[in-house]
Amino acid sequence: MSAINNQLNNIINEINNYLPEERNNIRDHIVTTIYKNAENIANKVVTQENKNINWDRKIDSIVTSRLLGLPIMLALLGIVLWLTITGANYPSQLLAAGLFWIEEQLTHFFQWVGAPDWLHGLLVLGMYRTLAWVVSVMLPPMAIFFPLFTLFEDLGYLPRVAFNLDGFFKRAGTHGKQCLTMCMGFGCNAAGVTSCRIIESPRERLIAILTNNFVPCNGRFPTLIALATIFMGSLVAKSYSSFAATATVVIVILIGIAMTLFISWLLSKTLLKGVPSFFTLELPPYRKPQIGRILIRSLIDRTIFVLCRAIVVAGPAGAVIWILANVHIEGFSIIAHMANFFNPLGLRLGLDGFILMAFILGFPANEIVLPILIMSYVSAGTMLELDNLEALRSLLVSHGWTWTTALSMMLFSLLHYPCGTTILTIFKETKSFKWTVFSVLMPLAVAIIVTFAVNQILGFLG
Repeated sequence: MSAINNQLNNIINEINNYLPEERNNIRDHIVTTIYKNAENIANKVVTQENKNINWDRKIDSIVTSRLLGLPIMLALLGIVLWLTITGANYPSQLLAAGLFWIEEQLTHFFQWVGAPDWLHGLLVLGMYRTLAWVVSVMLPPMAIFFPLFTLFEDLGYLPRVAFNLDGFFKRAGTHGKQCLTMCMGFGCNAAGVTSCRIIESPRERLIAILTNNFVPCNGRFPTLIALATIFMGSLVAKSYSSFAATATVVIVILIGIAMTLFISWLLSKTLLKGVPSFFTLELPPYRKPQIGRILIRSLIDRTIFVLCRAIVVAGPAGAVIWILANVHIEGFSIIAHMANFFNPLGLRLGLDGFILMAFILGFPANEIVLPILIMSYVSAGTMLELDNLEALRSLLVSHGWTWTTALSMMLFSLLHYPCGTTILTIFKETKSFKWTVFSVLMPLAVAIIVTFAVNQILGFLG
């Protein structure tokens, strides 16, 4: 017995002398061997009169294969996004109609009681209208995306996603579970940050929190889709415009995923050095989804939770936006003065001062960035939205927009700092003012560098 112990100690000492990466390979080999031995023993001692086809293995051989795993994953993501975007249009219009009908009643009430115009503008046209837009834009997509996401989770597919992407995140020096939190960020980055709790390592959890912003949330999709449809779709024949717009949005999403991996790798090599945690993933069997459980978890635990946080931030922001748009100095609103200040920087990024101001004032919620920009261009005193995309295209073109302007804004929208709801969530999760500030400044620097570089390259080629 002592000889066996001595031999085991010698083996352990030899393993400890290996580099961390080699130790992980040894661990993988040991786990694989254990499962193979267990399977061989089970096949020898267990007999089955009627051997049925193992459908789980058959499916996994396809959805986790090196050849088809990633394409299937991207196809399913595309279907989920298409259902979310397409399905949310009509409910969003109905919800907006109902909420803005309430706005009309509030206006009548303020007129009936003889309230001053500034009070009506601040509370109704400022706070309430901002809340109405945030709710009407955010709620329908979240109410569709989160149940679909939870459906894949309940079905057992998400662990397969983690299996397919584990190699990429491991090479980036982070945890394979980060891909699950990244997927959650497509619905809402605040929810994606909260879901980082599933990562046990504090270092890798922090990396996942700091980089979750690089995947576009549902608040940024309306802007991305509108600009891709207006400008990228017009670059090709009309029969291919929808395909060109869709391809542009998909490419932007892939850029966000690539940036997530790159910044994760950069952080793991600099500020958050460390060896990626060992990640042994046992794929659970596929199971029949429980519809009631899905609705409760997705609509109450996720949708309502995120929406409430957005409302808390968006209400006060609406009041501030109304004040800046309605207080005039020397014949110009405060927004116009601030836009002129930021215009030199905006031009270097392929944008302009009004676009940068829209992002600054829209930090509480990404949904209000485009309405703020429209309001600034038409010098209106309240946020508004044009009736159709053609009217929006005419307005943007009249202010000097080209497809390169649209591309720069799409990239800046993808990469810039998190919204106010996500920033609040990051602080609650990290309990660190330092890392919360870093989570704002780091993506802002990335957005400025990328848009500046793209603008310079396009200018050189053009």
